[in-house]
Amino acid sequence: MTSYAIRVDEDLKEGAANVARSFGLDLASVTRAFWTYMVRTGSIPITFDGEQPNEESLEAIRETEEIFAAHVPGTGYKNARELLEAAMQ
Repeated sequence: MTSYAIRVDEDLKEGAANVARSFGLDLASVTRAFWTYMVRTGSIPITFDGEQPNEESLEAIRETEEIFAAHVPGTGYKNARELLEAAMQ
């Protein structure tokens, strides 16, 4: 066995410890699990990309952009009831 020390901001350490505790673990156990996963898979289980929207979300974004592009100033709904009635059609 060996020991490994790292320097980390106290707030970051405490935040990580809180997450680990919420799973019934301590930071040492999480660190060992992380390193074990790296060795077993030959990869690092972290992504540096932001989460990408799924196809349903992309379609909703396209629809919203079309709605905004087609909007004519001065038009719209007088109240929530009109909006909901239009949405139900």
